[in-house]
Amino acid sequence: MKKNGTYHVLKSAIVDFKRNKIRTFLTSLGIVIGVFSVVLLIALGLGLKNYLQEQFESLGANLVMVMPGSGFGGGGGGFGGPAGLFGGAEFDEKDVSNLKRISSAKYVVPVYFTSALIESNEGELSGYVMGMNEDIFALMDMTPLAGKFFTKSDVASRAKKAVVGQVLAENLFEDPKSATGKTIRFKNQRFKVVGVLEKRGDQEMDNAAIIPYKTTFGNINPEKTFWAIYLGVEGEEDVEEVKQKAETILLKKYHEDDFEVVEQSEILSTLDQIFAVVNGILVAIGSISLLVGGVGIMNIMYATVTERTKEVGIRRAVGATEKEILAQFLAESVVLSLLGGLVGLALAAIVVVVTRQFFPAEINFASILLAIGISTAIGVFFGVFPARRAAKLPPIEAIRYE
Repeated sequence: MKKNGTYHVLKSAIVDFKRNKIRTFLTSLGIVIGVFSVVLLIALGLGLKNYLQEQFESLGANLVMVMPGSGFGGGGGGFGGPAGLFGGAEFDEKDVSNLKRISSAKYVVPVYFTSALIESNEGELSGYVMGMNEDIFALMDMTPLAGKFFTKSDVASRAKKAVVGQVLAENLFEDPKSATGKTIRFKNQRFKVVGVLEKRGDQEMDNAAIIPYKTTFGNINPEKTFWAIYLGVEGEEDVEEVKQKAETILLKKYHEDDFEVVEQSEILSTLDQIFAVVNGILVAIGSISLLVGGVGIMNIMYATVTERTKEVGIRRAVGATEKEILAQFLAESVVLSLLGGLVGLALAAIVVVVTRQFFPAEINFASILLAIGISTAIGVFFGVFPARRAAKLPPIEAIRYE
């Protein structure tokens, strides 16, 4: 079709939409909701992936994790629950001592994890208790907002000292810097706050009380077991060697299925695979709304053809071809769908911008192309049937139609 013809067809479609504003809005609403749903679901899926990647990357590139059973089934930041929650080995101090024999492992950190109601004289909050040694602060490159970290001697003496996350300190003491020197209580024990961590963006770490792992032995951790053991490696080139040596040591005590030794890149690779599947499912769910919207457009276009039967007959009588009639109605369907798609995309973008204040949701270029492409394709697919019906109307019968 010539350029002037295309312009005339599009202009005619827009003029018709203006005449029937309410019907145009209601017809395109299905596409708006569908595109909004698809784009937003993809953005939230990417946001969850970004969040988890940030948490794992914050642990450092040269980190090797010894996990029980199925491995990293836990939550963000690598902390997922108490020992044995996912089956498999329950690590103990002897395992920690054995792993310390690996010369390339600069840090060996036992990890005990549990949730608890943490109280102060000024408030209380449901948070997390993490039992670790002094190396965790260097391994995870932690910085004190106030106070200091506990030491190796504090671990050995089972000192009742705690380093708390900034969010936990804010909730318990309002001013987090004032938390140092004060007392917190959990699991029927009292601990002195010696330091406050700078906010890390990790919900668990920011709401945690980190204490010497030997201090947990007793009513907090009566089994004296650990959920995981972290190995900090000096250089990236030593990661594979440390993995192999750790596996060799642990296989002397456990079965192969009782534990898993994983590095950062393996976790991130697995996350990519998981979220590829998740995003596919989310798109499929959102596409149901698009399908419903497409059917709505087809129904309205059929009604439009019926309403404008006489107009079609007159146009055919004065020389319009079937191809031109087909193009006119098909253009109306495509423009209607495309406008709905753009509105849905704009609404999703607004929601994502607001959401990014507290969650790393993301609209990528692929989701924009998907939104525009799908809405255009729906306009063509569901518009071609009523458009063909209009084009095939016999001119004489169309003119006589009442």
